[in-house]
Amino acid sequence: MSAVARRHRGATEDPAWAKALVIGTVMAFLALVLILPLIAVFAEALRKGLDAALAAVTNADALAAVKLTLITAAIAVPFNAIFGLCASWAVAKHDFWGKPFLITLIDLPFSVSPVVAGLIYVLVFGLQGWMGEWLLDNDLKIIFAVPGIVLATIFVTFPFVARELIPLMQEQGNSEEEAAVSMGAGGLYTFWRVTAPNVRWGLLYGVLLCNARAMGEFGAVSVVSGHIRGLTNTMPLHVEILYNEYDFVGAFAVAALLCLLAVVTLVLKTALEVAQPDVRAGRGGH
Repeated sequence: MSAVARRHRGATEDPAWAKALVIGTVMAFLALVLILPLIAVFAEALRKGLDAALAAVTNADALAAVKLTLITAAIAVPFNAIFGLCASWAVAKHDFWGKPFLITLIDLPFSVSPVVAGLIYVLVFGLQGWMGEWLLDNDLKIIFAVPGIVLATIFVTFPFVARELIPLMQEQGNSEEEAAVSMGAGGLYTFWRVTAPNVRWGLLYGVLLCNARAMGEFGAVSVVSGHIRGLTNTMPLHVEILYNEYDFVGAFAVAALLCLLAVVTLVLKTALEVAQPDVRAGRGGH
């Protein structure tokens, strides 16, 4: 090995003790804030045996919470996937007045507390809100009902797909689309045959992140749900109610089910990254 190569290696590699210290710190932190809490959740869920845990997650209220959680995610995730595609297309492929402001609005849910987001919908659609009387007169119910839960979930999750796709489309540029248009392709055809295949992996990755947040959202949903057992309780809210009622086995059993759903999402995310290593690198996998 030449002297230049040795100097380059020394400049880019830490000593063994430094690497061990960094890795050990990371592993200790993960064990403390991630692994041990997960072990505690499953241990508490199974404290009275598997039958008690299964009974807690299969009673009517728990099944209703699971159903509402899945319905909410099934509505919010496709909506945000469509929004993310449109927003990223507009930001990455077009120049227009107000573009920086649009990007700021897309990032807004990252900086606003979910509780505040829920309160916004109460102020707009609640009985004393801006549209409260009109909704009451037309027998429409949004707050303390499923529509409010879906709206709150959409608000807190809509940046995820857009934020995955915007840098991806910006890096790809417009050259392929311009070539397709120069050959006579229309806008929609160009999108579906050129742009969409290039961003499919980033889209799937964003959808997975959006789905994970939608199923686990608590703050915004808690404000607009009304905590009506069996009707407007999602899984996180059902966990809170059971815990407040000192039904610890039931609370941790439902929490364990949420953890399992999160693990499934993590496995799918990892599979995407293994199947397409450049998803996170900002290349569309074409």
